[in-house]
Amino acid sequence: MKVQVLSRSEREWDPYLSGGAGSGISRNMHNPDTVLHPFQRAREYKRALNAVKLDRIFAKPFLYALEGHVEGIYTLAKSRNNISLVASGSADGQVSLWHLGRQKEVWRTKSHQGFARGVSFLSGNNNNNDGLLTCGDDKTIKYWKVEEESVEDVSQPTCEYFTSSVVYGVDSHWKEPIFASCGEGVDLWSLHRSEPFVHLSWNTDSVYHIRFHSVETNLLIGCGSDRGITLFDIRSELPVRKLVLNMQSNCVAWNPLEPYLFTAANEDCNLYTFDLRYMKHALKVHSDHVSAVMSVDYSPVGKEFVSGSYDRTIRIFGNRDKLSREVYHTKRMQRVFATLYSGDARFIISGSDDGIVRVWKNEASTPLKPLLRNEREKLEYEAKLKERYGFIPEVRKIARQRHVPKVIYKMKKQKTEMMKSRERRERNRLLHSKASGSSLEEMLQAKRKTSGQIVE
Repeated sequence: MKVQVLSRSEREWDPYLSGGAGSGISRNMHNPDTVLHPFQRAREYKRALNAVKLDRIFAKPFLYALEGHVEGIYTLAKSRNNISLVASGSADGQVSLWHLGRQKEVWRTKSHQGFARGVSFLSGNNNNNDGLLTCGDDKTIKYWKVEEESVEDVSQPTCEYFTSSVVYGVDSHWKEPIFASCGEGVDLWSLHRSEPFVHLSWNTDSVYHIRFHSVETNLLIGCGSDRGITLFDIRSELPVRKLVLNMQSNCVAWNPLEPYLFTAANEDCNLYTFDLRYMKHALKVHSDHVSAVMSVDYSPVGKEFVSGSYDRTIRIFGNRDKLSREVYHTKRMQRVFATLYSGDARFIISGSDDGIVRVWKNEASTPLKPLLRNEREKLEYEAKLKERYGFIPEVRKIARQRHVPKVIYKMKKQKTEMMKSRERRERNRLLHSKASGSSLEEMLQAKRKTSGQIVE
């Protein structure tokens, strides 16, 4: 069987490359001789300045809100088979399925009595049909078949699993039809068995959040009430390593691009990125929030992650940046308990205490319409200019300036003063203590790096 395919060269239809009227010469031809362009740097600086100004003018990150819950939203999950499907769970036990393209609710159920603590799509099936796992305060885990045709309330799950304690979270394996739940330890379940086949624990009263590794699918990480972050290997049925921080972590996320990195959202207003190969201290501390960080999720490309906080803001960090590059907030949005990246990394989904699912753009000033070639090349050229001249104070000031609510501004200022005072006090203490083998700066650097310790 032969299939005929239309194909043509770009030179035949592009007016800049073909021999049409007013063209015939490629616009990519450029003589790089600096003698012929004496004011090139001045022109590019002016273009970079105009580009960052236009970015701030056209920065409109908020897209739309999805309303259907009457209580606060505490958990979100995205489908691994369909980038348009997102599930949310609220404090009254309602679980809703949203279609981002249609911007509406396509499926709903009253899943639990009390809080719906965790939601996860089960992706270990042989077909591409999604199944939805939910858990809650009624000590049950339920498996639902997702139907997109109707928004009628669904009352009966496909499978139901009973536990002896409250289940705080659930997450599914990336390749096999098994899932893990956390509460008094971590339990591993098979979709076809009514009892867990493995129980994992490491001297922890409660485990509040768990996450399977997307590359090394046998690794499982969880954060508990003892301020610890525990790494499990489901093949050995034993905990591998435990890291104890100064305060409790609320959420953890794996980096899909660099599988040996993970980031924890902590109660001390910071996010900590750790390396599995050396967990003596944090690889990077991300500190821009002014209240407890409740959620974190990595972009599918692994270069950035988004976090939601008790201070009612959403921040976007580079995976190696200390400060956030973007902050999103609205007047009506309350404390943010769940954040997600969409499957194509273009959008951010957030769930807050006011019962509304909000959808934001990842790049606040990037247009969503299909771009023509000259529009796309113009945006790429401006991005290169901003990268090249970003160190200049005028350009850097405009690019980094963000307006936040007055309360957050004052709390940020107070937090900065507290950090300076603490560092000054530590410097004076080391300066007036007995002489040691290391210098003062080395001791301060070691003090800054010490954010956790390994418990064997």
